Amino acid sequence: MTTPAASGTGTSGGRAGGSPGGLVVGVGSRRGVACEEVLGLIGQALEAAGLRAADVVELATVDAKTTEPGIVAAAARLGVPLRGRTVAALAGVRVPGPSGQVAEVTGTPSVAEAAALYAADELLVPKIRSARATCAVARRRPGRTADAADTGVAAPTTVFSHPTASDPAAPVTDGAAPSTMAAMTPPTQYAESAGPDLRHHGDAEVRGGGLTDLAVNVRTGTPPHWLRERIACSLGSLAAYPDGGPARAAVAARHGLPVERVLLTAGAAEAFVLIARAIPARRPVVVHPQFTEPEAALRAAGHTVDRVVLRAEDGFRLVPAMVPEEADLVVIGNPTNPTSVLHPAAVLEKLARPGRTLVVDEAFMDAVPGEREALCGRTDLPGLVVLRSLTKTWGLAGLRIGYVLAGPETVALLAEAQPLWPVSTPALAAAEACVEPFALAEAACAAERIAVDRAHLLAGVAEFDEIEVAGPAEGPFVLIRLERAAEVRGTLRALGFAARRGDTFPGLGPQWLRLAVRDRVTTNRFLQALDLALQAHPA
Repeated sequence: MTTPAASGTGTSGGRAGGSPGGLVVGVGSRRGVACEEVLGLIGQALEAAGLRAADVVELATVDAKTTEPGIVAAAARLGVPLRGRTVAALAGVRVPGPSGQVAEVTGTPSVAEAAALYAADELLVPKIRSARATCAVARRRPGRTADAADTGVAAPTTVFSHPTASDPAAPVTDGAAPSTMAAMTPPTQYAESAGPDLRHHGDAEVRGGGLTDLAVNVRTGTPPHWLRERIACSLGSLAAYPDGGPARAAVAARHGLPVERVLLTAGAAEAFVLIARAIPARRPVVVHPQFTEPEAALRAAGHTVDRVVLRAEDGFRLVPAMVPEEADLVVIGNPTNPTSVLHPAAVLEKLARPGRTLVVDEAFMDAVPGEREALCGRTDLPGLVVLRSLTKTWGLAGLRIGYVLAGPETVALLAEAQPLWPVSTPALAAAEACVEPFALAEAACAAERIAVDRAHLLAGVAEFDEIEVAGPAEGPFVLIRLERAAEVRGTLRALGFAARRGDTFPGLGPQWLRLAVRDRVTTNRFLQALDLALQAHPA
């Protein structure tokens, strides 16, 4: 079935000259619903009643849902306004499918039906539901205004419109009010205060024991024996306070930078917190889908965060013009978790400018053969901050070690926000060891093996017609899309494999899974389990 945005061809009955009254689609949702799920449900409702998307003149919902990105994006894709109604207004609408549970949570017995009927006359499609959304369709009589309720009393409403061909350069607001981003930005950019669980990480998928881990992007078989020995040797000096000088100098030498440009951190996660707390930013922007911790840290520090959301149809590729000119802090991953996209350095360079801090998370760059497209050694780009992690390639997630490469002023600013002795002695020993020449050579060999193993995984997944792979993948993980992904993931767990769910990443939804690259034997076993899971849950 086509999505509503693609259906409804023809001339009669459209917005410009067809059915005079038009269709009002009421929508309700749980937090974090994906645009694709909303559009799919609307398409199902319209198709079942023999209606056309071209006749839809409005999406309507309760005020609290007018900043829900999936609903905002659905309205933009349909090219219609999103109209919010107050709870009090919707509670007064008589609906055929009332729900006491919904009324208790939202204050109205059916958000979808009440929103559809509020400024319409005839309910054509009663409430239908998907996993995270509901919708209903009503027809508005000719001449009826959008704000005329059945009682004749207009209730407060909020209308959200989207840029059109006549106004492609609609400004991006600072997000001060919940409605502004929804009103002013195209569907690939929006802000949300609610939505996906930004604190959900892959380790949660593995808990329970006995699972083969494809959910966490840490290289298997690590840390290697020689690294464990180096860490163990440091334990004899735990009585002394940590001295980060030697490790900091070693990291600086590894990248050919002066030591003043290096800051050691307790993993990249600490670096995101330091950036959020120490770097003044009036307009921070995070490019999604990507690792969610940067946005979580910014929000926890009190920032209003705008999003630039890349689209699967575009291969999750960034066009620099997507980032608002006024953004003074931009965060992007390269290669990006979870899409595995490697952005060209020449593209990222265009984001750097005086007065802007450009944060590039290169946590997985050492898993890319030759570390091509890396910016870690660059000193010519204004405001550049590069983050590196040693936890992925070397299996040190439990030790917490990473570092920041930036201008001396930025490093000093971040260091002031750190507590005393932020990196432990064992972690410092690991940092020093992992940037030595023989360790870099081992990491380079591991990157080549990962590339071969990734190709094997991709070839196996390509055998399944119902699976789409985001790509081209360049990281130690791949992102796939399939129907009933949640059910498939559950069956994979029952068969002994943990996969990372995708719906906690802004810009993705429940149909996405992320798979860590493993060796050929493990991948072959996984592909057999995947075959069984897909058979158990056909699309």
